[in-house]
Amino acid sequence: MDSADGFRPHRVVVLALDGLLPFELGIPHRIFGRPKDAEGRHLYEVVTCSVRPPGPVETDADFSVHVPNGPEALARADTVIVPASYELGPLYTQGVLTDELAAALALIRPGTRLASICTGVYVLAAAGFLDGRPATTHWADAEHFQRLFPQIKVDADVLFIDDGDVLTSAGVAAGIDLCLHMVRRDHGTAVANDVARRTVVPPHRHGGQAQYIERPVPDPQQATTTAARAWALGRLHEPIQLRDMAAQESMSVRTFTRRFREETGVSPGQWLTQQRVERARHLLESTDLSVDQVARDAGFGTAQSMRQHLQAALGVTPTAYRRTFRAAAPADREGSALPHAAVRR
Repeated sequence: MDSADGFRPHRVVVLALDGLLPFELGIPHRIFGRPKDAEGRHLYEVVTCSVRPPGPVETDADFSVHVPNGPEALARADTVIVPASYELGPLYTQGVLTDELAAALALIRPGTRLASICTGVYVLAAAGFLDGRPATTHWADAEHFQRLFPQIKVDADVLFIDDGDVLTSAGVAAGIDLCLHMVRRDHGTAVANDVARRTVVPPHRHGGQAQYIERPVPDPQQATTTAARAWALGRLHEPIQLRDMAAQESMSVRTFTRRFREETGVSPGQWLTQQRVERARHLLESTDLSVDQVARDAGFGTAQSMRQHLQAALGVTPTAYRRTFRAAAPADREGSALPHAAVRR
């Protein structure tokens, strides 16, 4: 409901399908239910609906959940999120919607932002929302998904893809990354980081980070690269050499590089660039420092170097990025986004 001053929270509608994963169903509520503006008003309203009238929806656990809204809630959504389901039936085997699901999706207004978590992407694909567009899903389903929907450009090596008005993510925890990314896109880094701190999750995992890492949990008998990463994060404004990072762990450069990639999914150089881009984004959003000073503080050295890296990572210049995120107060930026090319991760 709009307030007297015209403020209305962005309405996120979560579509609960039979066979849903309770964990994934709770992600949008946890992430979007936290952000508030300076006056303490919730920036988002989160609503759960099903394709049927209000009632129970089966989960993949030994309990069902009561969903209080029917499909009509989709007609009032600003963002629709489809979590995974293990009971997609003909949608999973043939790539076709049931009449019930098709009728529900037809209620979504043009221009509504759409997002999926894990196998929820099958719903968006079968409805035609992803034709000719990039998308991702859980790595274990990627090959099957690509065969079923050859018109979609599947990338199984990333956590999430932001293609503007349609966003897709890999499984489970990547849904948290995607929802935090949408909060960051809507209201900036400071708001998203506050949500992450309250949820006790990393504030940002880059969308292009690998889904599947060969050894996600290091052998306790082996050294890790954690200390080197912490050391580097405290010195992003300084030149950092690979040999210096390796020295923090008393490893050879070769061993360190291999171990680093196993643990993070990217090379040390790629990781450093990602961290410097994030530092630059934060400074551009939250300070009045000049572009030259931001470049130095983020470790890029020159404004030209930072411009090239931000253009490659985000598709925009530092000035355009700052203008997007500082042109209005957070509550007025609802639904704002970087240009199409900038949000392809």
